[in-house]
Amino acid sequence: MPYLILSDASLAFGHVPLLDHADFQLDPGERVALIGRNGTGKSSLLSALAGWGGLDDGKVWQQPGLRIGYVPQEPPFDPELTVFAAVVAGMGELSALLAEYHAVSHALGEPEADHGRLLERMQVLQTELESRHAWSFEAQAERVIQRFSLDADTLVGTLSGGQKKRLALAQALAISPDLLLLDEPTNHLDVDAIEWLEEMLVASGVSLVFITHDRRFLERVATRIVELDRGRLLSCPGRFSEYQARKEAMLHDEAQNNARSDKFLAQEEVWIRQGIKARRTRNEGRVLRLERLRRERAARRERQGKVELALDAGDRSGKLVAALERVGKCFGDKVVVRDFSCRVQRGDKIGIIGPNGAGKTTLLRLILGELAPDQGKVHLGTKIQVAYFDQFRSQLDEQATLIDCISPGSDFVEIGNQRKHVISYLGDFLFAPQRARSLVSSLSGGERNRLLLARLFARPANVLVLDEPTNDLDIETLELLEELLQDYGGTLFLVSHDRAFIDNVVTQTIAAEGDGGWREYAGGYQDWADYQANRRREEALATGASKRTEPRPAELSRTTRQKTVVVSKRSWKETHELAELPQRIAALEDEQKVIGERLADPTLYHSQPQEAQRLAARLSEIDDQLLSLLVRWEVLEG
Repeated sequence: MPYLILSDASLAFGHVPLLDHADFQLDPGERVALIGRNGTGKSSLLSALAGWGGLDDGKVWQQPGLRIGYVPQEPPFDPELTVFAAVVAGMGELSALLAEYHAVSHALGEPEADHGRLLERMQVLQTELESRHAWSFEAQAERVIQRFSLDADTLVGTLSGGQKKRLALAQALAISPDLLLLDEPTNHLDVDAIEWLEEMLVASGVSLVFITHDRRFLERVATRIVELDRGRLLSCPGRFSEYQARKEAMLHDEAQNNARSDKFLAQEEVWIRQGIKARRTRNEGRVLRLERLRRERAARRERQGKVELALDAGDRSGKLVAALERVGKCFGDKVVVRDFSCRVQRGDKIGIIGPNGAGKTTLLRLILGELAPDQGKVHLGTKIQVAYFDQFRSQLDEQATLIDCISPGSDFVEIGNQRKHVISYLGDFLFAPQRARSLVSSLSGGERNRLLLARLFARPANVLVLDEPTNDLDIETLELLEELLQDYGGTLFLVSHDRAFIDNVVTQTIAAEGDGGWREYAGGYQDWADYQANRRREEALATGASKRTEPRPAELSRTTRQKTVVVSKRSWKETHELAELPQRIAALEDEQKVIGERLADPTLYHSQPQEAQRLAARLSEIDDQLLSLLVRWEVLEG
């Protein structure tokens, strides 16, 4: 039985139809990626599927008893709640009891609390929770809070953007949902958290509908791609790479069909304008056909044009942009940068990667001379013109118009040697002329990012700093921005959690190593990840060789006798078990590989949804068994 069915759905924003008699069905085990340009209505559709938003027409059917976890793009939380209270808030009538029980438990640890009154209240709460069999819900809430590295007693109002996104995911998972609806789940998460989320969603077997513009995440997680395009939902089973190939062919066919239809309509218009001759033929069928062609042409919704990006690198900077010599920076007891040296040359395209809170922005400010180091020296080059893209969009005045943001006090902008009217320039970034005098506060997240890019590119700059520029941008605009940055002649600093974007743009990477350490690597994110994997593999091999070759006792003169003692302490059964462990581990790894290949087949979730869930559960069991065997091996070799 399907989980969700969307039937003949219509939804309009003003005169623009977002859904035009659209249909959609979700079956158990599917992981569907909902993609499309900014402003096409993806978030509105997801909200309608969750039961949060309404439709102008049509209906949404949900399987009775279906548990749905919904994470909107900007999750609404009461800032006065604790993390625990926010997580259990999605558990219905039990949420208040669980939240109060957690608060009372916490209060009992305070030395000045009224312990007698608190114990009485706790006894009442325990009785109520036991009668409702609610302890499993509390345990689940505590597990997901721990899984997302959150503090249960922290107030929601003090959390960062990334922590709030993790909190929203924890709240959705705490109810053990049958279906997850996720709107931009990777926004504000660092790379480690994104990769963990990928693995969790694939291994859990949970059904999923999600919106994202992270192409690596799409390729890894989705089993079906559904594109919302001009009010219609176009479904493409398989991975994102398969969808891209099919989409190109579909657009080509659509363009050819439209061209043929337009040519035929033009011929018929010539015929009807012959006037008396046309009427004398009394070909009423041809006249009616012409009317139908006119109606079809008027109803056709043309595909929106592409963003036109252009970037002026201005005057060339000096060959040396910045040189750092053993630079260090601390904030209180926290070391953010420790003993870091590097040279940045004109034309370098540098990606900066690391977990949230590692100090990426601080490192950038040190390189650009905006922040003085506590130790070491920073030498800046000459003729540097810096343009800065701020992930928080603080450069945008909410009460300013789009025109004032781009060119205050002037009707024109100059890009290179080209002078362009500001309304035409905004049109290059897909802002219609009638919106040119709209306020910034009326724009969506993706539109604000496009506006900030338009503002950034309206001024010459030979050093470009982009701090999370990919958030909320659609895939087509991302690819155009990649091409622009690849051809950019200036120096680029890029902070992003979009792994594909980093790989396609940068020539070198500065990565956080922990405890204030930073190190420079050649290539992009994947090159850095491959290097880290090779290093861990070599360290593991070296550790294993060391364990096999180094004498275990402290006194070298007693090595042989001690080894004899160790061997004599291992029973025949343990010796036999140790000999069999490599074969058992290899068999589990082979089974793990086979299951992984089967789960990667999108047709499995349609034809055998229960088998897909069984395989996902078995994959989780294998992980636990492998860990147990490796620990056992270590003990037996000990």
